[in-house]
Amino acid sequence: MISRRCLCTAASRPWLFIGLGNPGDKYRGTRHNVGFDMIDAFSESQGISMDTVHCKALSGQGFVEDAPVILAKPQTYMNLSGESAGLLAAYYKLPLNRVLVLHDDMDLPCGVLRLQPKGGHGSHKGLKSVIYHFRGNMEFARLRIGIGKPPGQMDPKAFLLQKFNATARERVCLHSA
Repeated sequence: MISRRCLCTAASRPWLFIGLGNPGDKYRGTRHNVGFDMIDAFSESQGISMDTVHCKALSGQGFVEDAPVILAKPQTYMNLSGESAGLLAAYYKLPLNRVLVLHDDMDLPCGVLRLQPKGGHGSHKGLKSVIYHFRGNMEFARLRIGIGKPPGQMDPKAFLLQKFNATARERVCLHSA
């Protein structure tokens, strides 16, 4: 059950969940936007409206049981996601152990999720930007969302910007986008 209290009156520090992706209809439903899609699915399931633009992100605030949460989708495009993530963590004065970044991962099979307490960027440019704007600190959690590898000799960039087919969307538990 979600409490409707203001975050500023909560005794505990909020969690900041940041989904990585690209803004705009052109990118909606693509593999690279699975971080955005997961934030949307979570916000819908918890009744949290994503209706505020703050710190270069589309965001929403609410509670999951008694835990305050801030959900964010940076609007800076993937490779500059850290601009927004850094501003949000600083604005809310959050230690990085209260931050979870959700992002696509080609090294995991489609639909496989891996929660990691910390780590590097693994050549993911969005994560690289986040780490840079967290002043090189990698002590934040990540939810890696498997999108699979490109088939055959397909260019990885083209694969990332391709929309999921129905089977793949079902594997990552997403509804139509």
